[in-house]
Amino acid sequence: MNSDTKNYFNLGLKFLLVFIFSLVARLLPVRVPNIEPIMAGTMPIGRAYGALAGFSFAFLSILIYDLLTNTLGIHTLFTTLAYGVIGLYSARYFQKREGNTLDYVRFAIGGTLFFDGLTGLTVGPIFMGQPFLNALVGQIPFTLLHLLGNIIFAILLSPVIYRLLIKKKRAQPLPSIINPLEPKTI
Repeated sequence: MNSDTKNYFNLGLKFLLVFIFSLVARLLPVRVPNIEPIMAGTMPIGRAYGALAGFSFAFLSILIYDLLTNTLGIHTLFTTLAYGVIGLYSARYFQKREGNTLDYVRFAIGGTLFFDGLTGLTVGPIFMGQPFLNALVGQIPFTLLHLLGNIIFAILLSPVIYRLLIKKKRAQPLPSIINPLEPKTI
C-alpha cells in the first residue's frame, strides 16, 4: 500500500469513526430530542476535508438514520439537502477563519437557524397541511433545544474531532531524557 493509498484509507477511517459516533448517539433510545452531534461532526469534516466531505457526512447522517429507523419520508429530502448545504458551506466558512471554538459556535448557531427555519417552516405547512403559525410556534422550543445541543457540542466536540481528523505523525520521535547508550541513574 503506497503512502497516498494509506493516507486516503486513514482519512476514510476517521470520517467513518465520526460518522458512526454521530449515528450511534442519535440511535440512543433515551435522549433529549435535537441534542445530536451531526453539526459538531459536519463542521470539522468540512473544514478538514472540504465541501464534498462536509456535504456527504451531513447528507448521509440524516439519510442513514432515516433508513435505519424506517422513517423515510418527504421530510428526509428536505433535511438531507438542508444539512448537505450546511456541510458544503462549512468548508467555505472555515477557509476564512481560524477554526477556534467561537468560530464553531457561530457556525453552529447560523447553521441551526438555517436548518430549523428551512425544514421546520416548510415541511409541515407545505406537505402536512399544518398552519404556518402552528409550525412557527411549535418550532421555537424545538429550535431552542437544537441550538443548545449544537452550541454545547460545538464547544466540546468539534475542536476534538478536528484534531482527530488532522492528526499527523511526528516527523521525528521526541528526544529521550535518558541516552540508551549511556544510562545514568540519579
